[in-house]
Amino acid sequence: MKISVNDALALVRDALMRCNVTAQNAASVATALVAAEASGQGGHGFRRVPAYCAQAKVGKVDGMTSPVFEKPVPGVLRIDARHGFAYPALDLMMDHLPDMARRQGIAVTAIHRSHHAGVMGLTVERLAEQGLAAMMFANAPAAMAAWGGRRPMFGTNPIAFGVPVGDAGDPIIIDLALSKVARGKIMAAKQKGVEIPEGWALDVDGKPTTDAQKALDGTMIPAGGVKGAALAMMVELLAAGLTGAQFGHQSSSLFDDKGAPPALGQMIIAIDPAATGGTGVMDHLAYLANEIAAEEDVRLPGRRGKQARALAEADGLEIDDDIMSVIDKI
Repeated sequence: MKISVNDALALVRDALMRCNVTAQNAASVATALVAAEASGQGGHGFRRVPAYCAQAKVGKVDGMTSPVFEKPVPGVLRIDARHGFAYPALDLMMDHLPDMARRQGIAVTAIHRSHHAGVMGLTVERLAEQGLAAMMFANAPAAMAAWGGRRPMFGTNPIAFGVPVGDAGDPIIIDLALSKVARGKIMAAKQKGVEIPEGWALDVDGKPTTDAQKALDGTMIPAGGVKGAALAMMVELLAAGLTGAQFGHQSSSLFDDKGAPPALGQMIIAIDPAATGGTGVMDHLAYLANEIAAEEDVRLPGRRGKQARALAEADGLEIDDDIMSVIDKI
């Protein structure tokens, strides 16, 4: 069925509020999930609602808490998500990090005791729309082995990057998981009862599988082989090691209501282009964006999701009957 964006926001918000989540937190989470769905990232959208609600009911994620912050040194914003959802912590980050980066040229946010970071491209886009370049790193419950191993040690550990390009239009947004695909796509396949393509994951014995459940029980294949595995380790050290968050192999699943809070970490770095590139830097960035986009069939990263969200605002969102039924019953 198709629903408007406003109705989708109300649907998600109200479901969360029925499950021990405050109105403010529910609105923050709903905004993020609906934006993900509207961007075409269904694995981070409506299909997350049942798991989020189940976790809030049992306290695996604390829907009643609010994040707190400190500024231990001028360039660092440290946020304790307090085992709550990541999105209120990211909203708190947006209240402080842009001004810090403009005052100093660069600033960093370190978030710990956090939860699922969702579509991180949407977060760096918020900073890029304020004229800042941004990088974001997040760890996740272990789903990938170190290269040559079978024991899950790292999550799919996404990286996101955003940069304004002046008169060239919307910011360039790069958002990628370090597995061949985001784990949410496998979760969605399991919910739909369909197989996954070969080459996405290995079972517990290290053998290729097209069975979504066996993939979830096993390990994800890193993008780019050994290089992807090394980058996943880098993100683990940035997002969990340097923030004091729990490592992926210590964290419980984001897909069920079992176990302790996942206590994950996120790191966001914001850079003022004027400080690093001087006057005319926006024209410099716009030049490269225009040169890339001038080639036939080339699309700048981030534009497709932006256009999809605009279309959703105008025409509404499709929601599968099975997930609508589940949300209605929460």
